[in-house]
This record gives sequence, C-alpha cells and structure tokens, in this order.
Amino acid sequence: MRVYQFSEQPYFPAWNEHSGTLRVTFPNRKCDPHVAADLLHRYYDEYQLTDALGLDIMVNEHHQSATCMCSTVVVGLAVLARITQRARLLVLGYPIGHRPDPLRVAEELSTIDVISRGRLDMGFIKGIPYEIAASNRNPTELMDRFWEAHDFILKAMTTHDEVFNWEGEFFHYRQVNVWPRVFQEPHPPVWSTTGSSGQARILGERGYVMATLGTGYGTRRIYDAYRKSYVAKHGKAPGADRFAYLGLVAVANDEAEARRRGDLIAGYVRTSPIVALPFRNPPGYLPAEDNARLLRGETPPRTFTRGGRIVNMQTAGIDELMDAGVLFCGTPDRVYEQIAAFCEHCGGMGNLLMMGHGGELTHAQTVDNLTLFAHEVHPRLQAFKQPDAEEAARAVAA
Repeated sequence: MRVYQFSEQPYFPAWNEHSGTLRVTFPNRKCDPHVAADLLHRYYDEYQLTDALGLDIMVNEHHQSATCMCSTVVVGLAVLARITQRARLLVLGYPIGHRPDPLRVAEELSTIDVISRGRLDMGFIKGIPYEIAASNRNPTELMDRFWEAHDFILKAMTTHDEVFNWEGEFFHYRQVNVWPRVFQEPHPPVWSTTGSSGQARILGERGYVMATLGTGYGTRRIYDAYRKSYVAKHGKAPGADRFAYLGLVAVANDEAEARRRGDLIAGYVRTSPIVALPFRNPPGYLPAEDNARLLRGETPPRTFTRGGRIVNMQTAGIDELMDAGVLFCGTPDRVYEQIAAFCEHCGGMGNLLMMGHGGELTHAQTVDNLTLFAHEVHPRLQAFKQPDAEEAARAVAA
C-alpha cells in the first residue's frame, strides 16, 4: 500500500470569524499575508519531512477559501518538484473543466513531470460545487468540458513527431506542440475522484486510479461499481492499486494524545462544508442520481458507519468518525488494525491518502504524527496482503 500525506494548507486563524461561510464571499481582509507566509512555509517544511520519511505527497486546489490556501496548485507542485527527492507528487486535483486553457495545463504538468524526473501523478477532477462561482462556468456543461479537456491534454502529452490542430466544442488550437515533453511515457498516471457509482463506472472503463473522499463504509458500493465496469471492459479484475481512499490519521503513543490530535485534524471535515447556501448546489452541477442521494442525506458531509448508520461528519465526534472509517485514530497498533479492517471491507485498497495534518494541529504535533506513522504503521501497510482481486470481482458479479 502506498501512502500519500495530504494537507489542505488551511488558514485556520480566521475560522472563528466567519458569518456562515468560509468560502467564496469570506473577505480576504481576514487574511494576514505575514501569517499566511509563515503557514505556507511550515506546510512545505512538513512535505519535505514527508519525503524524507519515505511517504508520498498529495496536494489539491480550492479557490476563494480560508480552508485551503492552495488556490494555484501548479505553484505548489513546482516547489515540491524541486525541493523533494523521491516522493511521488499526486495532484488530486486539477479541476480541468474549469480551466480556460487546457494547453497551458498540459505544458505546466509536463514541465513538473520533467523537473521531478517522473514523479507526477495527475488527478483530473470535476471540482466541488463551490468552485462554480470562482470559475464562472456553466455547471450543466462542466463534465463535457472536463472530458474534452482531458482528451486534449493526453493527446498533447503523447504527440511527439508532428504538430496537430484541435477543433472541439469548447477548445480550439493551432499548431499544438508541448515542450518539454513528459518524462513518464506515455504520460503520467491519471487519477480521478468520485462519490458516485455512475462516475465510478466511467473511471472503471478507462482504468484510471479512482479515489473516494469521505465516503466511509459506503465506499464498497462505489468500488464495486468500478470493479464491474473494469471487468466488462478489460476482461480481468482491477488490482488494489486502482483504488484510493482519503482518511484522517492521528497516531500517538497513548490513546488520549491520539484522540486530541484526531479532534484537531477533524477540523477539516467540520469546516469544509461551511459555505453560504447559494453556492452549495448550483443547478445542473449534480446528476439526478446524486441529487437523489443528497435528498436522502447520503452525500458528504454525511457518510456511513460500518453498521450502515448515517452520520454527519461536520458534527460527529471522534468515535463516530472512527466508526465511519473517516478517521483512523489511536496507537500505531490500533491505527494499523483500523486501516487494515477498512481495506478488507472495501475488497482491496492500494493507496491511502492520509490527512496527517488538519485544522489547528500544531507543527510539532504534525511532525510527531507523521514520524510515528512512517516508522510504526507504514512498514506494516506495505507488507499488508490485499484481499484477492478476482474474489472481489466475482462477488460483484454474483
């Protein structure tokens, strides 16, 4: 199992100053650039430690938000490509349907792949509803733009012997010729995220790495939709390396300290949904299936416990978050057991996207959390025997 350390790089000093929203309309007057500079330098220091500890790195992008200062993820990737040595660099994600210029995306990611000497993982995502206001896109056509941008980026990265023209519905280019060419052939691995069975089926057909975020013990349903589609398209079961899951992780040598850390890291799931009502679900953004699940209370910030109970991550306590598989918390032995049990339940999961920092967790606590995990939990996860992929696929077919 690979482990990617993740932080949303929050500006938590302003979290208690909002009036019902931390996104879109939360004024940037609340941001002290001197404090922001200190925080961003701290977060990059922690990513360098992650690299030294033998873990991989995940970064993402959000806009107009105090919960995530990484609004230009390509800048962060460029920094990390130069200051790290061995970690794979996963961008999960890059909301390419919102981007006005996918040629620029292809150039940026190709350059980062070269600077890092082939350590980039490309996560192309739809983006959350709150990004619509920032990009001014039509939500009803967002996925059409996404897939055209996706197709163009991969063609631009894999065309080496002659230039080409592109005449699409949304994008038009003459003389496409990306320099430098990508380091990894034919292109860096492609990832994407979803909480939807419908999108999981599309990703299964394409064979991309699929990640779920905050889906708890409802994750198996999404993984199985991927498995069924993957088998139908490729004639074999997908390996565990095709599946990824984002979980909050709090490790300490005693339970009380682990729970303190877990409570602080859970600030991520408690603050992310704080957004003014008009921006939560733009008309046309969600497909009918997901809108139905939203009305039933089955979508984040709500998730499922192992017993099938729905909990609200925004208001849940530590025990509820652990019961849902959202938070893995405790001594190294207990954290390993929790992750292994979740993996077994999902039928295999080869990539853990570990939020080892979140909310108001201090730098010292983060360093200790990452170091203890890397030394005491990670080696056991690397040796963990994944559930049989063929057996998981047969269970779906049955």
